[in-house]
Amino acid sequence: MRIVIALGGNALLRRGEPLTAENQRQNVRIACEQIAKIYPNNELVIAHGNGPQVGLLALQGAAYKDVPTYPLDVLGAESVGMIGYMIQQELGNLVPFEVPFATLLSQVEVDINDPAFKNPTKPIGPVYTKEEAERLAKEKNWSIAQDGDKYRRVVPSPLPKRIFEIRPVKWLLEKGSIVICAGGGGIPTYYDEHHNLQGVEAVIDKDFASELLAENLDADFLIILTAVEKVAINFGKPEEKWLDDLETEEARKYIKEGHFAPGSMLPKVQAAVKFAESKPGRTALITLLEKAKDGIQGKTGTHIHLA
Repeated sequence: MRIVIALGGNALLRRGEPLTAENQRQNVRIACEQIAKIYPNNELVIAHGNGPQVGLLALQGAAYKDVPTYPLDVLGAESVGMIGYMIQQELGNLVPFEVPFATLLSQVEVDINDPAFKNPTKPIGPVYTKEEAERLAKEKNWSIAQDGDKYRRVVPSPLPKRIFEIRPVKWLLEKGSIVICAGGGGIPTYYDEHHNLQGVEAVIDKDFASELLAENLDADFLIILTAVEKVAINFGKPEEKWLDDLETEEARKYIKEGHFAPGSMLPKVQAAVKFAESKPGRTALITLLEKAKDGIQGKTGTHIHLA
């Protein structure tokens, strides 16, 4: 099977952990141990988030008072190289030496008139107390929003329209490569009035970008790895129910009823539904990182598909 795996940025730098290279490498190693179990007899494309990483790079850049902080599209490209390097190395230690790897910087087109630019919602960087977040928002002209019992910086998250590097991804897959691409949802770009491609200050949601990637590659499976084993309705309530199997029509009903949190489970379910409806026979799986192989085998996770 051809499988696209969407790995969350928070799985690589977990909430509450110090944002160090050592912690990130350890978490990448754990993720790669699970991904290696899926590799035999399957074609793999790995996408990943970068919210904590790109936020950290922005903070580091802000520490240089005499040098303007690089824009988010450039910081996104930096984070993609860093994370891709670690995934290549750690996964390369677990699969046969002759398996080729490639990490691609993926430019992703967005609409400069997307409403997201007027309503920042994508959390990036570390968590703060309310007092810290309000102080930083004032100092740095940030937008902030509550994230659980903490606060984070939020930035625009426009929808992806096109992945420019899709052809080289296909070429690499044809040669037997494991490909790491669309990192951080891809690098957000748009065409200006002169039809020149430009970067833009935003972070694309990795679940939506991974779905577009899976569609473009005619993948069989889209696997969204997250912090829970299954999708739930009435989450955290006495009538909470975990879902094993979910038809897309039913999923749309649950979305409309507001069962899934925006910025958390909602984009995952929306992306899964879009992929499952894009072509008969396609399945999306949402499950815990450590349960990825069991999920593919139908033993756990939430499988989203057409009726």
